[in-house]
Amino acid sequence: MRILILNGPNLNLLGKREPEIYGAFTFTDFFAEIEKKFPSVNFNYYQSNIEGELINKIHEVGFTYDGIILNAGGYTHTSIALGDAIKAITTPVIEVHISNTFGRESFRHHSYLSAACKGVIVGFGLKSYELAVHAFIE
Repeated sequence: MRILILNGPNLNLLGKREPEIYGAFTFTDFFAEIEKKFPSVNFNYYQSNIEGELINKIHEVGFTYDGIILNAGGYTHTSIALGDAIKAITTPVIEVHISNTFGRESFRHHSYLSAACKGVIVGFGLKSYELAVHAFIE
């Protein structure tokens, strides 16, 4: 099974950025852990702060991978283009968020991606990604 974990803007700052919301763990450290937890899964990881690069990566793997776990960060609430990219591919996508977006600012309550995704997981910290992996495996 091949799964892409795709992170959007500012998620390269995990461990530094607002640790009270996002935690003190870097994504690099977390990625090493998730690879150990799921040895039967071939993970690929990509992060970009640029919307078009995220869309390009979705197009690149969207017909060959078994799943995409997408945390689009702030683009979740602004990007119709990312939603369209998800609709255009055959690989299922699970939208994840580290924080509970519904417990935060009202603009974070709407996602342009959710309707195109297989499911949405919010508010469980980095464990949100692990829950998405379980969903793909099961």
